[in-house]
Amino acid sequence: MQAIINSFALMSPWELLAVSFGIAYVLLAAKESLWTWLFAFLGTFIYTLLFWEGALVSSSLLNFYYMIMAVYGFVLWRGGESGKELEVSSYTLNKNLSIIAAGIVISLAVGYLSDTYAQANFAYLDAFVMVFSVMATWMLANKILENWLYWIVVDSAGTYLYFKSEYYATVVLFALYVILAFWGYYSWHKDIGED
Repeated sequence: MQAIINSFALMSPWELLAVSFGIAYVLLAAKESLWTWLFAFLGTFIYTLLFWEGALVSSSLLNFYYMIMAVYGFVLWRGGESGKELEVSSYTLNKNLSIIAAGIVISLAVGYLSDTYAQANFAYLDAFVMVFSVMATWMLANKILENWLYWIVVDSAGTYLYFKSEYYATVVLFALYVILAFWGYYSWHKDIGED
């Protein structure tokens, strides 16, 4: 714990700024606010650069994807071409199990490629975080309730990954993300219950 506290003093102001944007992004997403996508874009732009510098190839590519998804989410939540507000919906258990199975297979393949050809640090864990984050982000943009359950698992894995990589402010952010994902699930689940 002392190592985490000490490293905050030595931490990049860019990482701290990205953490602040990340917290705002999740809080606003749970509230279904359109502003979530601005903070998502800004925070992930910074993280794309930070992770590339830190040789976390999958995490860097993931954050680049997040920037694209921030634009996509903004368009969807504004009503897209139809102009109709996007409603929270849910997937069946079978669909979720299929997504999880596919995610595991893809994670193993990406981990192997990252480890073999990019000499990436923590290649398999980094790949798992990347692959399931891609899926959960798409689900969030489309207001699929279960995205929050995926985020609980992904953010827990990310907390460990970034601790091992010594991105300590990001560790705190991801631990907070786990808590906020529980809140987001509760908030969206309540919305479905009111329909």
